[in-house]
Amino acid sequence: MRRIAKIEVAAANAGIPVAEFLATRFTYHSREEWTAQIDSGAITVNGAAVRPEDPLAAGAVLEYAPPAVPEPPADLSYTVLADDPDFIIVDKSGNLPCHPAGRYFRHTLWALLKERQHIDTPIFVHRLDRETSGVVMVAKNPATARVLSAQFERREVSKEYLALVEGEFPQQLSTEGWLCPDTVSSIRKKRRFVLGETPPCPNAEPAATVFRREAFANGISLVRAIPHTGRTHQIRATLYSLGYPVVGDKLYGRDESCFLRQLEGRLTDADRRALRLDRQALHSALLRFRHPRNNNEVSATAPVPASWHGVMPIGINNEY
Repeated sequence: MRRIAKIEVAAANAGIPVAEFLATRFTYHSREEWTAQIDSGAITVNGAAVRPEDPLAAGAVLEYAPPAVPEPPADLSYTVLADDPDFIIVDKSGNLPCHPAGRYFRHTLWALLKERQHIDTPIFVHRLDRETSGVVMVAKNPATARVLSAQFERREVSKEYLALVEGEFPQQLSTEGWLCPDTVSSIRKKRRFVLGETPPCPNAEPAATVFRREAFANGISLVRAIPHTGRTHQIRATLYSLGYPVVGDKLYGRDESCFLRQLEGRLTDADRRALRLDRQALHSALLRFRHPRNNNEVSATAPVPASWHGVMPIGINNEY
């Protein structure tokens, strides 16, 4: 399996030479570098080899097969929880991206489902962060994806997560508020949660989660999180903003500089001791929805990773 990028040429770009089009549209290579790629045969138009100076026609399909590069290591394990003609539900590991992005392509759940489960077009109806383990549902065709996505949009899908957090969390806590960019952070993608009814920033996203403490020991709480909205980083950002960061979370932990050091491969032994785990302790434990064909209730659960038991020295109840 190779990474192949496709683009259809718009009418406004008709007549532009191939090399000029690529250098202008995709600036991560110079014109000379794109010319070399064209000459090597890595770029085709409508399936045929081209020259750098050949003009593009409107509607032509340009394909680029970039050279294979080493990918970061990942835990390529997953367990099939349900395999239906229309969808598959798996329990993924805590170091596996769901879909290709950045340097990850073959080391993704998307690629593994194509290769191992022979699913032609895996469509993620919902996604988990790379370091979040647990239940993931994937549609096998666009029609199923539309039906299941509509259930998510109507908030008819039940989701429950388990998390290990630093500190003694309240017995129960319902949060309603907003997610905004964390302007204090030096990391652009980081978000903050703000309680209240009034949006505190432009383009604020409403976020609501119910939390329940399941156990407390050794300075760590086991928390069940039931999100009523589905926002990027919702649970992690909310817990962080409440003062209870997820164990092992580099971005939303006690020291965000761990995130930068991890990117640069400079995590120290002191960092690892402070994090307690090598991955964030957030787990998709339950997913409940209606079957896209017969409307029967479907429920899938996944046990927490074995590594959690090393930092939470009591039994973790993951039964429903």
